[in-house]
Amino acid sequence: MRYLVRKLGFYLSALWIAITLNFIIPRLMPGNPADTLFASFQGRMSPQQLVALKASLGFTSGNVAQQYVTYLWNIAHLNLGLSYSHFPVPVSTVIADDLPWTLLLVGLSVVISAVLGTLLGIIAAWTHGSKFDSLLPPILLFLLSFPAFWISLFFVYIFGLNLHWFPTAHAYAIDQNISLNWTFIGSVLYHAFLPASVVVIITLGGWVLGMRNNMISTLAEDFITMAQAKGLSEKRVMLMYAARNAILPQVTSFALTLAFIVSGQVLVESVFSYPGVGYDLVQAATLNDYPLLQGLLLIIVVAVLIANFVTDLIYVRLDPRVRQEA
Repeated sequence: MRYLVRKLGFYLSALWIAITLNFIIPRLMPGNPADTLFASFQGRMSPQQLVALKASLGFTSGNVAQQYVTYLWNIAHLNLGLSYSHFPVPVSTVIADDLPWTLLLVGLSVVISAVLGTLLGIIAAWTHGSKFDSLLPPILLFLLSFPAFWISLFFVYIFGLNLHWFPTAHAYAIDQNISLNWTFIGSVLYHAFLPASVVVIITLGGWVLGMRNNMISTLAEDFITMAQAKGLSEKRVMLMYAARNAILPQVTSFALTLAFIVSGQVLVESVFSYPGVGYDLVQAATLNDYPLLQGLLLIIVVAVLIANFVTDLIYVRLDPRVRQEA
């Protein structure tokens, strides 16, 4: 219980610091999107309506300290303000509309990459020195050397523009209505195939190489030799003894990847015009949309802290040494 309370206190403090930085950093950026927004309403709104609009956006709330207090109050009430680039749509609505697409695309891709990469890493380490183990790391390192946007553009050019096998933009066909039927689901999966393949390619190498290195170190431990001396089957030694102990760093990596899932693959979503959170981040930064940028960064920070907290709890369950210290 003391371990849980200590961890909760740490993550709550980290959340407060992150919220404070989330408030400060956008205000240090050059430009003032509010002036552009208000200028677009000149001549279309009366002076009284313009004053009311500024008040609704929080630009008459006093100095920075008062704005900070108002900001904390709004966050406590889940009020993230109005998006300038989607005006007058609330930030929470923009995020709620686009976050599911990112969770579907990047979440599914990362899960596939993590599971497949971990299994390939286990096999490569167990067959250390074989042709499979000799060929796999160089191939993965070669793929890791390419930036995500280059692979995305290559896929668009080859499979989209030349072969016309897959669509190159949007999350589903424009003639489809959002509904839970197989036609719409098929359209979503069809449009997600290329960007999902890019995410798998650029993330697979990290999972394979990480698990392979962990396994090779674990296979040198005395308890592995003892398990083999007992006459246990190779499959049991590989999975229940070596892989179980080597997978702990992978658990940490997967938990931290949750933030990667929430933030999306910015470049991949931009190249494929995929309506996810990563695309929103680019738009918010380009248009100086402070409320949307703050809302997106806050979601990412919360995801990272929750992921780390869950990882600590999982470590207590998986590692007896951590459980003893707790």
